[in-house]
Amino acid sequence: MLYLKKSFFVLIAAAFTANAVAQDDLLNLVDDAEPKKREKVIATFKTSKIINIQSTETVKAKTMDFRVTHRFGSSGAASGGGPHTLYGFDNSADIRISFDFGITDDLTLGVGRSKMNELIDGMVKYRILTQTTDNHVPISLAFYGDMSYNPQKASQFYSGLATTVGFKQNDVHRFAYTSQLLIARKFGSRFSLQLAPTYQHRNFVLANVNADNGAEETNDLLSVGAGFRLKLTRRLAIIADYYYTLSDYRTNNKTNPFYNPLALGVEIETGGHVFHLNFTNAAGIIENNYIPYTNDSWLKGGYKFGFNISRVFNIGKRKKH
Repeated sequence: MLYLKKSFFVLIAAAFTANAVAQDDLLNLVDDAEPKKREKVIATFKTSKIINIQSTETVKAKTMDFRVTHRFGSSGAASGGGPHTLYGFDNSADIRISFDFGITDDLTLGVGRSKMNELIDGMVKYRILTQTTDNHVPISLAFYGDMSYNPQKASQFYSGLATTVGFKQNDVHRFAYTSQLLIARKFGSRFSLQLAPTYQHRNFVLANVNADNGAEETNDLLSVGAGFRLKLTRRLAIIADYYYTLSDYRTNNKTNPFYNPLALGVEIETGGHVFHLNFTNAAGIIENNYIPYTNDSWLKGGYKFGFNISRVFNIGKRKKH
């Protein structure tokens, strides 16, 4: 399994490098033959998320992206699903409603609420670079940050905490933060690829220990995500994403098993709506839930059916260019 994970990222890196080199060579050959047109590449991805992972896309200025994201329960009986739960459709792992606002074409601010852990979160996404058709800017680059607050009852939030003399509950414990660099490239008209190195900090974690290797849970996590979009027709595409988390505590932890989030799905565009129909082993929808807390395995039927629905509304007059 480790070999497959490493191979996955090696193939991605090779694809980026090979395509960039090939395009540079071809462009050099025609450089003197015709003038280049420097235009921005559009629609690297169709929405602000691939499935789980954020994309480099931002909400256009003076528009609002209203999103409803749903994750049902696990499909397989070994993970609590099976025919008696209609393969997970009787359960709801997470539901999220969010509103993202385009402040400028490159700056998005958003708020949302998730069922899992009752998280209330605010996000910011800023697009730093946009890929150009002449390869002068070979990639699109964006920064994404999210801050969430867990308002659960104290008995739930501090569940599992051993009695500690002098320990004081504090609202600061309830905050968690995620920061990402989103690096994407569109290869031709049909295929887009993205990497997402990620840093996450949780103000409060239980001091659990992995009995197999003695590693303790940490407040800070480093991970790297990758995702792609393959366009099949004008309105249909295959999408997928994956996260690999660097954590000794999560490695072969038999007491608190952890699995890297993997999502596969299809994207359907119909007018002003974009639908994502997908399967993923991640129960949580936002990064502060699914990166540290994915406890279901694809091999044990832990994949869950889910969907993302995005609808964009104009909330002001846009400037004409």
